[in-house]
Formats: sequence, C-alpha cells, structure tokens
Amino acid sequence: MSDIRDQLVWNRLLAIVEEQAQTLMRTAFSAVVREAGDLSAGVFDTTGSMLAQAVTGTPGHVNAMAASVGKFLESFPLPELAPGDVLLTNDPWDGTGHLNDFTVVTPVFTDGRAVALFAATSHIADVGGRGFGPDAGEVFEEGLRVPIMKLFDKGELDDSLMRLITANVRDPVVAEGDLYSLTACNRSGAEHLLKAMRDFELDELDGVGRWITDTSKRAMHAEIAAVPDGVYRNDMTVDGYDTPIHVECALTVSGDAIDIDFRGSSGVSPFGINVPVNYTEAYASFGVRCVVGNDIPNNAGSLQPITVRAPSGCILNAEPPAAVSARHALGQMLPDVVLGCLDQAIPGVVPAEGASCIWNPVLRSVATAGGNFTDRPFVINPIFNGGTGARAAKDGLSTTAFPSGVRTTPTEVNEVTAPLIIRRREYRAGSGGAGEHRGGLGQIIEIAHAEGAPFVISKMFERVRHPANGRRGGSAGAPGRVYIKGGAELRGKGQDIVPAGAILVMETPGGGGMGNPDKRDAAAITADQEAGLLHP
Repeated sequence: MSDIRDQLVWNRLLAIVEEQAQTLMRTAFSAVVREAGDLSAGVFDTTGSMLAQAVTGTPGHVNAMAASVGKFLESFPLPELAPGDVLLTNDPWDGTGHLNDFTVVTPVFTDGRAVALFAATSHIADVGGRGFGPDAGEVFEEGLRVPIMKLFDKGELDDSLMRLITANVRDPVVAEGDLYSLTACNRSGAEHLLKAMRDFELDELDGVGRWITDTSKRAMHAEIAAVPDGVYRNDMTVDGYDTPIHVECALTVSGDAIDIDFRGSSGVSPFGINVPVNYTEAYASFGVRCVVGNDIPNNAGSLQPITVRAPSGCILNAEPPAAVSARHALGQMLPDVVLGCLDQAIPGVVPAEGASCIWNPVLRSVATAGGNFTDRPFVINPIFNGGTGARAAKDGLSTTAFPSGVRTTPTEVNEVTAPLIIRRREYRAGSGGAGEHRGGLGQIIEIAHAEGAPFVISKMFERVRHPANGRRGGSAGAPGRVYIKGGAELRGKGQDIVPAGAILVMETPGGGGMGNPDKRDAAAITADQEAGLLHP
C-alpha cells in the first residue's frame, strides 16, 4: 500500500511542477519565456535533491538547476531560512551557466518546519553589460552578476537589490516583472504541494523523495546495464568564434554506469563561448537520456548513474572570470557528440546530427556615440530553429529545436514588442541532408526596421562553417548563413549593425541525412517535390 501511495504522490508532484511552469509562462514578461518556454521548474527535497521537473523547459536549465539548489543550501542552510524567504542568483557557476538566467529558490514550510524547496529559472533578455552575445572577454563585461542572496526576507522585498538590478539593465520593467514571475511560480508550486501533503496525510516529503530517487536510480542502472560495456569515442569540430573549436568525447559504459570524459577538447576561448561545467553536465547527460532510459522520469536518482567530466581549463569547464554569455552555442552541440558515441554501442537508434544550437539573435536599437537612441529603444531575443537530423527510420524534423526543446517565438509577438517587420519566414528548400531518410529543413527569415532605422544584431550562431553531418551514408545538412540582402555576408558570431533601410537575412542550418540516398522511397521524393522542400 505504501508503494501505491508513494506512486500517487509522485504523479501529483509531476502535475504540480507542470502547473508551476505554466504559472511562470502565464506571468512572464520576457517573450522568450512566455512564448518559447525558455525556463525550468522543479521540486526538491530538504537535501536539495530534485524529485520532479516540469516537462516544459530546456535540458540546460533543468539539469543545471538540479545541481544548483545544493549550492543555494550551502550559502543559506535550511535551518537559517524562514517562511517568506526567496533566494536568487544569476551567477553562471551557481545557476545555469550564464548571467541571463535567473534562478529563484523558495523553501516550503508547514508547522514551522521546512519540508521542500521549489526552484525555477527563466531567461531575461538583457542583464546589462555588452548585452547577450559572445563578444566579451570576461564575465565582468557581460552584465550584472548577482550572488546567491535573498530577494525576499520573511516576505519583505529587498528593495535595494531590485533597484540595483533594474538600474543596470536595458529593459528594467521586464527584468523586475520576470523576478516577480519566478517568485509567483514557486509560490504556486508551494501552495499545491501543501494541499497534496494534506490530501495524503504527509507531515514530511523526504521519505517519499527517497523512494522516488531510489526507484529512478535502480531503473536507470538497469537500462545502462543493457548497453554493451566499452569505451566509445567521438569528436566534433564546430565554428567557434574566430577559430574552430574541437570537442573530444570518450563515453565509457561499465556495468550499470556511464562516464563521459571530454579530455582533449579545446581550451578556454578568449570570447564568450565558454561553457561552465554545470551546463556541460546538463546537456551531456541529456544526450544519454535521449536513448538510454528515456522513459524514466528525470530527477536526482535517474541522473546519478551518469558522470560527466571535463578538465579545468577546457572550454567545457570554463572557470571564473571566463566569458560565458553564449555558452549555449557549444553546449547545445554536446548531445550530438554523445549520441555519436552511443551509435557505436547501440546502432540503429541514434539520429544524425542536426542544427542543434538554436538561432536566437539579440536584436536591439542603436545608440549614438553620445548615448542617444536613433529611434525608440528596444531589445528582443527571438528564437529561430534549424532542422534536426534524420532519425533511424524517419525524416528529421524541420525548424525544430533539438536538444533545447524551445519553441519559435511567433512573428506577431516579435513585431509587437519591437519596431521590426519580419518580411519573410519560410522553409529553406533543399537544406535537409539527403539520405534514405532526409534531414529536417532550416528556414529563411528576413527582418527589417519598420521605420528604416539601423539596428543591432548580436549573433551566437553555429553550423555556419561546419554543417551537421549525416550518418550511415547520409549527406550533411546545408550550413547556415547570415547576411544583408544584396550586401555583405556576416559572421556567425559577434555583434553587427544592420544599416538603415537594409534587410537582414538569416538562413538556419539543415539536419544531416540518414542512410544511402539511393534507397529513399520514390513516394517520399515525390511528396517533397510537390511540397517544394527540395532545391528548385
């Protein structure tokens, strides 16, 4: 009977954290959170172990947040916290990898005792400094860095902290609103949890929590034990900032555990594309979970059998004060690297490489040398996606974010929140790699200023010089492009100004193909031709 009750509590927790995430989306000020779901939400036991995570959210946020709550408790031990306390940080090494992500942690009390914690993370478009992008040389240039501290103390807002944050960002209303949104979503989770505990007549959660994590850990060990033992190696070269970055991966399956070692990868970059190890751990472990134990709920127990290592000084274990703003550009490539290892161990289930890194430019108004804007100030961070790699028995998904899972921000929302016009958005014909199963297509986006003014684009794009590789004889997907229509080709990374009256064009990358193209079904080729998905 106890196991049945514990399973019912577990199911209830999964529903509670999803409602927590939906509260965050419904109240968020940032379009990238509200429309794209660039967030995470979860519930933790009193030791800081994640018991359940919302389905809505990104692996980078979720799995890095899973490790961050313990760091919050190191700074503020649970006995020192009180009802109404709310903690926050955007420190890349204590949170989720860069300054634009704020993580908020809220303890839950009943009868004066702490019984759980809720945590949530959301991406704020601007945190000051140079702005979201890869151009900085140190984290100090990238914006305001808030250590783990109290946003609310026994229910009272730290007004000085809020004033400090809003004084250092380009869109203070959005920043303040998103911090209240994070607080509200944790409060929602806490209220639902306390009701659940009353319904199940629980006076603490840690006992059920241990059952959840132990059950998940045993299930994950069993899944890994079915994978043949061995050391499987794969490597990948990606664009980097000004020079290519090389990633080496050795994945060792030993009994019922997996170890991932990135020794041999490139060293720390002088630009903001470095990856803190928490983000490396988040996406590398997700790569495993895509094909090993993917039906086991994600929590501290199911993550425990996977260890991830990268040597200090490696670009995948960048330490302070390294610049890390665009850590996602490389970090989101790691599942493809890990899956390339697993393809050797369990062939026939792993997809081909895809665009992987989202194309999420920061678009903002231009300031003159004197500090005055040439038009009304704005800053937005829309999300566009390339194609995923072809799957073992199906075509890849077009304009779909994998591994991040975020949605494309709608055109109408982008145009309402900034004086920009998206003149064109359509599939990029022929961009999916050929194969028995075709890679997913990228898209073409054209953007202009509604009033003909110049505007800034900060780019963190990948797969411009190194496209997604096919698998088992499939062809590579098309590389991405970014340029001024009728004018100059732009770099894949870094900040540029789109001249007055010009049209910015982005062509997102396609996914790699799977298998020999000569074996592609004739009906599938005809369908692609009729849909206009192939080269004219």
